[in-house]
Amino acid sequence: MLMAGAASVMVAVGPVMVERLGETISGDVLRADPIRLIVAVITGVSFLGAGTILRRGSERQVEGLTTAASLLLVAADGMSTALELWVLAVGVTVPALVVLRGVSLIERALWRHYRGDTRSEC
Repeated sequence: MLMAGAASVMVAVGPVMVERLGETISGDVLRADPIRLIVAVITGVSFLGAGTILRRGSERQVEGLTTAASLLLVAADGMSTALELWVLAVGVTVPALVVLRGVSLIERALWRHYRGDTRSEC
């Protein structure tokens, strides 16, 4: 869900970035490709996200995927904020927080069920 959100933000930000930066940069003086900025951000954040993915114990336990996806979504949200696309930035942040909280609650419930723990948590 987070990766889909990040991808949609990046796609939405690309045309706006080209339009806004294309107006301010003269083709005779400086040639710029705003899409390269997006690619650089994606590459850098993906590299950091890959560092958060760990395999613990057996081959079946992998941790950090949600963290990596969250980093990518935050980068996309940062690009939309930088371009003053406030509705897009808030429109992505709020559902992302809901998704992260919801997945956390489901994960806790599944772990309690898996361990046979019948205690209720607040």
